[in-house]
Amino acid sequence: MAIRTTLYSDPGCPWAYSAAPALRVLEWRYGSQLDWRLVLIGLTEDASQYAARGYTPLRGALGQLQFRRYGMPFAPQPKHRISATARACRAVVAARLLNPGDEWHVFRVLQLANFTTPLLLDDDEQLAAVLRQLPGVDADAIVSRLDDPEVTDFYERDRAEARTAAGSPAELQGKTADTDGPVRFTAPSVVFELGEQKLMAGGFQPVEAYDVLVANLDPNLERKDAPDTPLPLLEWFGEGLTTQEVAALLARGNDAPDPVAAEAALLELVSAGAANREPLGDDALWRLPAEADELPLVAAAASGFRYGR
Repeated sequence: MAIRTTLYSDPGCPWAYSAAPALRVLEWRYGSQLDWRLVLIGLTEDASQYAARGYTPLRGALGQLQFRRYGMPFAPQPKHRISATARACRAVVAARLLNPGDEWHVFRVLQLANFTTPLLLDDDEQLAAVLRQLPGVDADAIVSRLDDPEVTDFYERDRAEARTAAGSPAELQGKTADTDGPVRFTAPSVVFELGEQKLMAGGFQPVEAYDVLVANLDPNLERKDAPDTPLPLLEWFGEGLTTQEVAALLARGNDAPDPVAAEAALLELVSAGAANREPLGDDALWRLPAEADELPLVAAAASGFRYGR
């Protein structure tokens, strides 16, 4: 029986974005033994909510500098204006309703574009332009349904579920928020369930926290070890990986990821013609050459994204 794994997240959250390497490690180690479900938090409905809290485009860009220490790519250029996340969250919900599974692709590409391009998450035309890069995803159908009653219903269900964190282990750890009323999970909170057992990793956590919870829920799982080189990773994650994701996937035991060593190993593959390096923000996306020829840059990092698939 697969462990039901619920991810509470939002494409506009830099903490959630910075947790991508840890989530990739879970995907590699346990594969389909984790049955993933994505619940959208909907951090803000209108940009005025951020403005009331003192957010500005400059503050947003400066904030990205603080997240560089976690290794994911950023492009800290002040955007044209601040934006809310609700429209992007609705796009993810619409993708789920149109073709279950596509929500993961849409979520990933919106994360990458949000933190490495001038994308405004509440601009429908910009959302459509990003989603049109995804093969097999009907971007126009998704954006045309953002205000559809069915999408609204399921989006509100997600928001309500994300706001049930009162009294939870996440609240005990200070990993919740009440910015709009009810106590909600912060991104990226992960809940693991097997039978009657339920374990929670609230907010941003190291991969070791996730791994301990999974191992305690089912010690009979098969657990894939880290490979010796990045090549099996690029073959498995055909859509591409960032340097920090590769470093996390190569780390063994409780060793800290070594992005310098990972990048050196990746460059060896590039030199041998076995991989491509494509600039992404202040870092890069690494892919097999054949895959790199098929998809645009940002979309490539979302295609095939398969937590639990």
